[in-house]
Amino acid sequence: MAETTTTLPKDVFAVEVPNHELLKLAYDAYLANGRGANATTLRRGEVSGGGKKPWKQKGTGRARFGSTRNPIWRTGGVVFGPLGIENYTKKLSKTSKRVALKQALTVANSAKKVTLIDAFAPATGKTKEALKLLADNKVSTTDRALVVVDTKDDLLKRATGNLQNVKVVQATYLNVFDILNADRILLSKAALPIVKDWLTKEEA
Repeated sequence: MAETTTTLPKDVFAVEVPNHELLKLAYDAYLANGRGANATTLRRGEVSGGGKKPWKQKGTGRARFGSTRNPIWRTGGVVFGPLGIENYTKKLSKTSKRVALKQALTVANSAKKVTLIDAFAPATGKTKEALKLLADNKVSTTDRALVVVDTKDDLLKRATGNLQNVKVVQATYLNVFDILNADRILLSKAALPIVKDWLTKEEA
């Protein structure tokens, strides 16, 4: 049976959120750090052709061109295009990440999205068991549910693998992106002390 959010520690789920600036930074950093540099373009020196001058320098009435590789030509090279070696990562300090996570959990808790549950452990790894656990906690099939557990085993992965709107994460892998995008957050009792210890840990 689910419990009310009043049992959640205030130093994690009821912190001050003066503005959403840090949340925005953490949200953008999550997306940027998952971005791959897959796009590539050819520069002027890498485009094939262009060995012969298209037309003579003078007398044609047309503009001067020395190569079809010129960037303003349709088949020419690309100026300042991506090369596939770009680094899009954004860094936040550990302290900033923890503060952002506490702010995100506070925002979610104030919106009544966080529910503390005894456990989320399908006994045989069946999808119908996971659906029943969600239904017991009043999570509909259209809700984007984030389930936070202490550990993920094979049975849990199998039971939730086909549920498109359900994401299961270990307590130490919580992130601002998942928290803010979730309609409901189910937090197991075993994961709660892990989250608290992690987010309230003092830096050496």
